[in-house]
Amino acid sequence: MPMNRPTAVALAAALCLLTAACDDPSPDVGSRAESTESAAAGTGYPVTLDNCGQKQTFEKAPSRVVVMNGASVAEVSTLLALGLGDRIVANQQKYGMSEVAGRAEAIKKLPTGDVRLNDAYDIPRESMIGLRPDLVLSVTTYGFDQKNGFATREQLRKAGANTYVSPQGCHDDPSKMTITDSYRLLRDMGKIFGVGDRAEKLIAASEKNIAAVANKVRDEKKPKVMVLFSNMSMGSNDFSSVVANGIVNDILAKAGGTNAFEDTARTTFADLSKEKVAATDVDALVVIGYNDPDPAAYAKKLLKEFPQWPAAENNTYVTLSDSMYLGPSNDLAVERVAKMLHPDAF
Repeated sequence: MPMNRPTAVALAAALCLLTAACDDPSPDVGSRAESTESAAAGTGYPVTLDNCGQKQTFEKAPSRVVVMNGASVAEVSTLLALGLGDRIVANQQKYGMSEVAGRAEAIKKLPTGDVRLNDAYDIPRESMIGLRPDLVLSVTTYGFDQKNGFATREQLRKAGANTYVSPQGCHDDPSKMTITDSYRLLRDMGKIFGVGDRAEKLIAASEKNIAAVANKVRDEKKPKVMVLFSNMSMGSNDFSSVVANGIVNDILAKAGGTNAFEDTARTTFADLSKEKVAATDVDALVVIGYNDPDPAAYAKKLLKEFPQWPAAENNTYVTLSDSMYLGPSNDLAVERVAKMLHPDAF
């Protein structure tokens, strides 16, 4: 996600939140770039991963995993969803809330490695090597950039650790991300850890849930939805945390809606003036609360500030968190948004 790192840490790929197809970023590349393959089909390990142009070979399931920050919870949530929390020796991802009962609390209980973070709010090179990991997960290639004080992928390889960059992280641009990328992250982790059956069950359940919701709203009118982070500023204008592109648009489409600000930027986030926001018809509001204890208060403030919106007239909003971007729970966001947009269909 192209933005300065302190802001990115404060926000997210937050959607790296809305956080890698290395050479072909189209959403259907899961079976090609970055897909995991068994080097000995049908026999388990070794497993080889082609990740951002680098081959990573796993002789066995990792047991000392370090999860870098990267303003995301996609990676740690995926490991927890697969029942792999006991493999984590240091986790720097945290969010404060989740649509999945108990997940935020489970993340808080994970070990941090007692690491003193660097100026980019992540694990510096010396501390990383000292953790003795056998797998390091990073949201983007930024986490392995030497000039930022991090251990490189080559340095980690020499120290005995494999590395993994999450979908759409090769070029730090989640603007083309879709729900398919969440499934790819699940599949990759399932194959790396030898729990592919668990990953496929989660993916199948998600696909079934999303298909059921999409079927109910298929013939409904598609309201225009504004999606933004509560109490966040990333640019020079009043509304710089408005989501324009990325996985959010896929979620909205499957929920029977459209992004009111999709055409305002090519990047993930739009940087909008108050006048631009006021002049746009907004039928519904989705507020993503990033470590915000009361995102509903922010939503209500916006509806009061723009009484001309249909969303304000009908008090149409929903607050969500980690289900709105890369991770194992996109089906929950699709359902919640669809019920807000089309309550009579349920």
